[in-house]
Amino acid sequence: MRYGVVLFTSDRGIAPADAALAAENAGFDAFYVPEHTHIPVVRAAAHPQTGDSSLPDDRYLRTIDPWVALAGAAAVTERIALSTAVALPAEHHPITLAKTIASLDHLSGGRVELGVGFGWNTDELAHHGVPPKKRRTVLAENLAAMRALWSQEEAEFDGEFVKFGPSWSWPKPVRAGVPVLLGAGGTEKSFGWLAKHADGWITTPTEGDLDEKIALLHRVWTEAGREGTPRVIALAGRHNAEQLAQWAAAGVTETVFGLPDKSADEVRGYIGYLGSKLTAAAAV
Repeated sequence: MRYGVVLFTSDRGIAPADAALAAENAGFDAFYVPEHTHIPVVRAAAHPQTGDSSLPDDRYLRTIDPWVALAGAAAVTERIALSTAVALPAEHHPITLAKTIASLDHLSGGRVELGVGFGWNTDELAHHGVPPKKRRTVLAENLAAMRALWSQEEAEFDGEFVKFGPSWSWPKPVRAGVPVLLGAGGTEKSFGWLAKHADGWITTPTEGDLDEKIALLHRVWTEAGREGTPRVIALAGRHNAEQLAQWAAAGVTETVFGLPDKSADEVRGYIGYLGSKLTAAAAV
């Protein structure tokens, strides 16, 4: 199993580059950051955790652009994977986002992965022109358009929401394709979308019954004609050796620990503590 950390970035606390370097030095395999372009003050969309328009954390209002954050992380690290948990590609034009991601992947030596979400905040999406009932369609089209730009010498796309004629765009990602991971609830509907458009699943922070949901994901994946098995990235709270063993047996391929909203020194200390726990467990 791989291990990663996710930093809920903001304009306070530890800088993403500092956290990524600490994570790499502690032996972690991946570093994740989230995305919200903005939060509309008046919203009809309820937050999944609170059930209403209130937010569980004011960092939703303060998130740093994920690609700027990961570019800073790339500049000070050499090995750790750079990913999002999750980004919202539906809120961006795919031509410009494809250029940003491919540029970061090129400059980081092929370390970029793309965790995506449909977006719970439909009011935020609406400000970007995304119809609430078309979130999945827009995301699928944007990903397909970016993949065309990443893989074809002369790329073009003709969809419902994305259209462009034959175009050149370099750099290309270092690998044949940037891995795409869907962050969403573990439902058959989400897994059906994932099997068509993504390479793995990022659980929600409160996801339960992972054994059953991973089995469902594997079934949907196989029925869709996909080869191999999908990656499964589980978001965790505190270190729990028994839980990690259970997740590994169920098919979790990576566990990602959330970092606290504390001072830079405290976050670095926590990363070191987690790394020592995982190193000790691996040595047994």
